[in-house]
Amino acid sequence: MKKDIHPDYHPVVFLDSTTGFTFLSGSTKHSQETMEWEDGNTYPVIRVEVTSDSHPFYTGRQKFTQADGRVDRFNKKYGLKDQNAAE
Repeated sequence: MKKDIHPDYHPVVFLDSTTGFTFLSGSTKHSQETMEWEDGNTYPVIRVEVTSDSHPFYTGRQKFTQADGRVDRFNKKYGLKDQNAAE
């Protein structure tokens, strides 16, 4: 690698603003805010709005809407049975 062309990659603490969930990871982002981590070291803190702790997909709070296909809607509209489902 060439010297002095890559950003500084260092450990940072990511903090979920909605739940307070924190995790340590590497990043090139910088922050003036710091936090002491479980290992006793102090790391910069990057606040994020959504993490796996608060995202509906990962927490199971996501609402699934059943989107029927065109064929299913046609069969429902005209009262037809799906022959593949019967087999």
